[in-house]
Amino acid sequence: MFYNNKKVLVTGGTGFVGSHFVQALLTAGAHVRIPLHNRHPRPEFAPHIELIPADMTNLKDCLHLCEGVDYIFHAAGAVAAANMTVNNPMSAISANLILTVRLLEAAMATPVQRILLFSSGTTAYPLVNHPIREEEMWDAPPAPVYFGYGWMRRYLELLGQFVASKSKIGVALCRPTAVFGRHDDFDPLTGHVVPALIRRAVAQENPFVVWGNGLEARDFLHVSDLVEGCLRLLEKHAVCDPVNIGRGQTHTIREVVSIILRHAGHTQAEVIFDETKPTTIPLRSVDTTKAKQLLDFTPKLSLEEGLADTVTWYRQQSNQ
Repeated sequence: MFYNNKKVLVTGGTGFVGSHFVQALLTAGAHVRIPLHNRHPRPEFAPHIELIPADMTNLKDCLHLCEGVDYIFHAAGAVAAANMTVNNPMSAISANLILTVRLLEAAMATPVQRILLFSSGTTAYPLVNHPIREEEMWDAPPAPVYFGYGWMRRYLELLGQFVASKSKIGVALCRPTAVFGRHDDFDPLTGHVVPALIRRAVAQENPFVVWGNGLEARDFLHVSDLVEGCLRLLEKHAVCDPVNIGRGQTHTIREVVSIILRHAGHTQAEVIFDETKPTTIPLRSVDTTKAKQLLDFTPKLSLEEGLADTVTWYRQQSNQ
């Protein structure tokens, strides 16, 4: 009932994570607004959403977006995909800072009640070998490989704290883990590891070359579980106190590759782990106790179920 009849702005509503927010909010009875810029929303949303042409680097456009809005899920921005950060390491940093600053400035000038901001449960934390708790963020800098992007995500949290201190806006801070699922970015230049592996497996690539030794471990979370956790976070804990949203379990890249190949029907592939290629940190595990206690949130989908669903969906799209 929290979202029923509320006007909710979803920035990035035409993208991967944002489109899943739109779907969930419509189901919850919200009136959803999406900024229209470079991409169009999923066709099934068209009759049920409000589209406003907007360039979110422009304050005037952001003010227009925020007019009459109760809540905001800020899912617009750029991810730090490997190829993007090699070719232009500032691109994701500058895009996220500019969009977020403009949106927060506009929100403070309008009657927005609550806003959810994304930090990072992967890139912003220090390099540790245990499930990291929220309060450990500031014990040390981010891992060197995430230096620029990790500090940017930390600064977005500080901006949220500043807005909360200077206004009546309730700010929810989400630190998500490695998210994947339907409508992910399967572009070979910008996609993350899971969609990249799925795309290549469905294409029956052989030999199947994977960068690194395959022992790198991450907390992989299906996007439907991320959205459920965030909906609860904005409702129950918009007090500018960050919360890890993840599965609370880690799996190696080798495990992910094995599951994907099986569901893609490519089990005869020759898998080669190329340790000469660059990888990032060996382990990122997050403690999800806080989400369970404060939000009563536990992810529903196992890694196997989430990957199976994503592979099936991608295969269907590929055959169209």
